[in-house]
Amino acid sequence: MNNKLCTMQEAVSYFVADGVSVAIEGFTAFIGFAAAHEIIRQQRRELTLIRMTPDLVYDQMIAAGTARKLIFSYLGNPGVGSLHCVRRAVEKGRPRPLEVEEYSHFGMVGRYIAGASNLPFFPLRSYAGSDIPQANPRIKFVDNPYGGDQIAVVPPLQPDVAFIHAQRADVQGNVQLWGLLGMQKEVAFAAKKVVVVVEEIVDEAVIRHDPNRTLIPGLVVDAVVPEPYGAHPSYVQGYYDRDNQMYLAWDKISRDQAQTEAWLDEWVYDVPDRAAYLEKLGQERLAQLAPGEMWAERVNYGRYA
Repeated sequence: MNNKLCTMQEAVSYFVADGVSVAIEGFTAFIGFAAAHEIIRQQRRELTLIRMTPDLVYDQMIAAGTARKLIFSYLGNPGVGSLHCVRRAVEKGRPRPLEVEEYSHFGMVGRYIAGASNLPFFPLRSYAGSDIPQANPRIKFVDNPYGGDQIAVVPPLQPDVAFIHAQRADVQGNVQLWGLLGMQKEVAFAAKKVVVVVEEIVDEAVIRHDPNRTLIPGLVVDAVVPEPYGAHPSYVQGYYDRDNQMYLAWDKISRDQAQTEAWLDEWVYDVPDRAAYLEKLGQERLAQLAPGEMWAERVNYGRYA
């Protein structure tokens, strides 16, 4: 059995070097804050951060000075407003200048699919009438080889390392997800190295008994990190809800660089790991995020004759 278990500290130390490209994906749910905080803690620099919706997770990493470039689609604090740390970096170069490369959501989806499929580009029609291609020269238009109008294409995206959060996996890295999946599977197949962060490690028999939930096979996974509540303040379906209180609080904190740095000191630099972060957050707060219950139906897959 190929045991791929490691700690978050080990995963970041081994796979994230200065200057690499990093994708921490998860669309609304499954956002790898524990991974981001460890990257900040280890003071990585000059990273290219890749993500469909940068969210608070990249606002915090950019505030900590980890990034030189951001490749993204929608940019904002979902349901709240701007990402103020990203704006400071782009508009004022604080704490350091940030290069941006913007796409539509479907443009990023296409880039991930092309990267996962080892294609030279991905064609899409959604840039017709859009001004995004004027701001991003990597979006190009080519003649349709089957006739008709020109069509937009985007290049493949293959991050040096991806951090994917999920509900569970076995020690070999066979990963099961359910809920709002986003592009987790495609990113895993596109990335050169894949670190899977899960709420729990389960026996191989659990994986085999529910094969349709296994979206990422162990053959593309390089490391597995067990990290309960590793996606907080986002949510993991069936494990905990979104911590809206923290998203609202971040809007006020992040408007000021000094307050942002104080928050990073308190919640990232001054806590050695995720366990200490959760202890600081407190059981009462975690209990408020309990998801309740709505169980899926059992099915019979049969057995071999």
